[in-house]
Amino acid sequence: MITYMDIAKRIAQIIISPETGVGLVHGVLSVPQDLGYLAYGFIDTDSRYNRETERIRLIKAIRFGILQNENFVRTIETVLNKFNQYVPEKKKDGIYAKIAASVVGRAITNSIISKKIATSIAQRSSLMVALRGGIVGNTLLAGGMAERSIYTSQRLQSTDPEIYYALRQRDYDFLYFLVEPALHPFVEALRVRRTQGETAFNQILDLVEKEVNHGR
Repeated sequence: MITYMDIAKRIAQIIISPETGVGLVHGVLSVPQDLGYLAYGFIDTDSRYNRETERIRLIKAIRFGILQNENFVRTIETVLNKFNQYVPEKKKDGIYAKIAASVVGRAITNSIISKKIATSIAQRSSLMVALRGGIVGNTLLAGGMAERSIYTSQRLQSTDPEIYYALRQRDYDFLYFLVEPALHPFVEALRVRRTQGETAFNQILDLVEKEVNHGR
């Protein structure tokens, strides 16, 4: 069972060293996993119509440039901004003091922090090479990876609707599976807030602050 401390430690790790998220996303381009989704897609007849509708949306999104590098960064930013939306200002000072040391004015702190973490993960990731080289674009529509993208989007809609709809506005929900390993603890914390309340969420933030300060 995942504990508040587990969630807090993983969040703190990304905040202290965003580059650790790179290792988490490097394994995303996994052929065996894609084959598993492809096989499941064949037997999952109940959702076939809905998945075909989503595939059409995916094709349009790719056609209109969803796989451009900046959208990978913006997908990460969208989730982090949603998380930071619920972090009290006083708590932000304790959690992000090191990152935001050069930021003037709290009004821009959220976007600056999110972009800094997102860019750090993205620039070092092999996924960016894959995007630039067309590897993802060429394979995303070829079966397993497309199924994986769609199923991950659907699961996100079911388990974390607020995140899903924030991403869905620009079709970033299709890119979420590429960055899910790094962003998962932030999403888990928001799920705790939604299902267990503000007090539980604040307990996680207290633990994050302790971990961040301990790790400096």
